[in-house]
Amino acid sequence: MSGLFHPRDIQQWHDWQASQKSGARRLVSKVRSLRQSAPGAIELTLSTRGENPRILVALEAGTPTQIASLIRPLEYLPEESLAVLSLGDPGALPGTGWVSGSFEDDDAARLGESLTDIVAVGHFLPAGSAAFELAERFAIRFNVVQHGLLAPQAPPLPPGAHLLAFTESDAAFWMNGAHQDITYDVVGSQLLWQAAQEPADVNAALSKRPVFLGQLHGAELPRTGFASAAARFCYETKATYRPHPAEKDKLSLIQRALWERQGIPIDRFGAPLKSLDRPVASVFSTGVLESAVRGLPAWVTYYNPPQWLSEFWERYGLSRWTSLDSEPTPIPQLNPTEPARAIAELLKETS
Repeated sequence: MSGLFHPRDIQQWHDWQASQKSGARRLVSKVRSLRQSAPGAIELTLSTRGENPRILVALEAGTPTQIASLIRPLEYLPEESLAVLSLGDPGALPGTGWVSGSFEDDDAARLGESLTDIVAVGHFLPAGSAAFELAERFAIRFNVVQHGLLAPQAPPLPPGAHLLAFTESDAAFWMNGAHQDITYDVVGSQLLWQAAQEPADVNAALSKRPVFLGQLHGAELPRTGFASAAARFCYETKATYRPHPAEKDKLSLIQRALWERQGIPIDRFGAPLKSLDRPVASVFSTGVLESAVRGLPAWVTYYNPPQWLSEFWERYGLSRWTSLDSEPTPIPQLNPTEPARAIAELLKETS
C-alpha cells in the first residue's frame, strides 16, 4: 500500500515544502523563518474556560475546515474546562466564560498539570508545534484530527499520536511507514457531514454554468498542470473559475487576469461553498466531495495524472470528467454519528 512521501520526519517535510517555492518566495520564507526563530517571535494566544483545563485545542487559523474539525467538537463538551491555543484571535468559541491572553512559559507549566488531551491538525504549524511540545514534556495524549482529503504530500503524524481519521483507508494510508506507536479511531469528516445537512436543488443546478474550484497555490502538482486542467474544463463547459482563498500570489493573479481576457469568468464573490448550486469540478479539492454529498454533479480532471493522483481519486471514489454527461462522483457514505460528537465522546472517555 502507498502512503505519505515523508511518513516520519517532519523536518524532511518542511524541507520539501520549502523546495516547492520559487526563488523569490523561498527567500521571503527563509527571512520569515529566521525572524520567527528568535525567542518570543511567534505570539500565541491562550484562551481558557473554567479552572484546570483538561482538553486543549491547537487552532492554526479560523478556516472552515479547522473550525469544523477542532472547534465544533467543543460544543459537545459544555461541562468541561477547556483551553484553545491559537495563532492570533481564535474567533468565536462555544459557550461563555472564555478568558484570553498571551501564551507564556508559566501557562505551559500550569497546563501540564491538568491536561489529559490535546487536539490539533498536526504538529507542522506554530500552534500545533507548541502544543506537541507540551504533549511530549508532560506525557499528554496528542490527538490529530484529519481535516481534509489526504494526499501523499501531507505532513507526517508525530510520534505517539492518536489519529482521528475520516475512514479506515485514510488511517491505513497515513499510518503506512509512520511511527509504530500511532493509534487511531475512525470518526468521519465533519465538513462533509455539515455539507450533507444542506442538500442542493439538483434540477436547478443542471441548468447553470459549472464552477471549477481552483488550486493554483498548491505545491502537490506543477502550476502548469493545475492551470491546464482548469482552462480546459472552463473552455469546454463555459465554467466559472473560483479561486482558492490562498491564491494570492502574483502568478495566480496574472493567470486569472489572462483567463478573464480570454473569456473565462472569475468568481470574485467567494460565497461559502455550501451555497453553490452548480456542477463542480477540480483536480483534487475537498470541495468535490462536499458538492457530491449535497447531490451536485461533481468531477475531477487532470491531463495524464501521476499515479498518486489516480490512487487519490480511487480512494475517495471521485469520478473523472470527460463531459458534462460523465457519471458524476457518487454521494459519499457518511457515518450515522456526527463526527464532532464522536470526537467529543472519545475525549470524554479519557476523563
